[in-house]
Amino acid sequence: MKQLILIICLAACSIGCQTRSISNSGYHGTWGYRGELSELEVLGVKADEPIAEADIQAALQSDPKVSLRRGDRVVVVQSGAQFPDEQLLEALEPLYSVVPLSGVPAEDRRYRDRPRPVKQPLDKSLRLAAAKAGAKTLIVYWGVLESGREEQDSKIISWVPVVGRMVPDEKQKMRIRLKAAVIDVATGAWEFVIPEAYDDAASSARINREQSDQGQVTRLKAKGYEALAKALTARYR
Repeated sequence: MKQLILIICLAACSIGCQTRSISNSGYHGTWGYRGELSELEVLGVKADEPIAEADIQAALQSDPKVSLRRGDRVVVVQSGAQFPDEQLLEALEPLYSVVPLSGVPAEDRRYRDRPRPVKQPLDKSLRLAAAKAGAKTLIVYWGVLESGREEQDSKIISWVPVVGRMVPDEKQKMRIRLKAAVIDVATGAWEFVIPEAYDDAASSARINREQSDQGQVTRLKAKGYEALAKALTARYR
């Protein structure tokens, strides 16, 4: 009986709580989504390569500098997405000359049964692409949408029409969290910029659940991206 109760509780938690990438934010998922870029690889650290103590000491002795000024050309990458979200481009374009670049992880199906060729480091590939675009700065950003649902008292009558509409039976709270790595193309030096997190709440019935969910996603992305643009201008003057 205790095991049964535990299973039921875990199932309830999995239904009521959800975390999804901003690049996979569709109600039923986003078509073509292939996962996220590795944060360590974007920053030039490979988990499968040996790291000497001397490497750490040399990094501590270096004086990394990252700069970003209004009007600069900057390459922008959204982890997991073929193209950065439009709301972010709208927030950044008044400030910088933005060059969008794909953030979809590479996938080569030709080598499933054969040894793969040596893979180029992700950080250097991105920096080279940015350099060819004439950009001195590269921004790679990640984001998650966290949501939780609460059943309302009207749950048992959620299918009763009221003036042509359905009674809301569920309240969803959602939060967006973003972080951006601002990378100097010439040296690979980097800094993180993390804007304020934003919350939203909305009630819905089964008939409009998806529409309500995607409305929250749109509102939170707009707020989050505006906050990221402000955080960038505050950090780099």
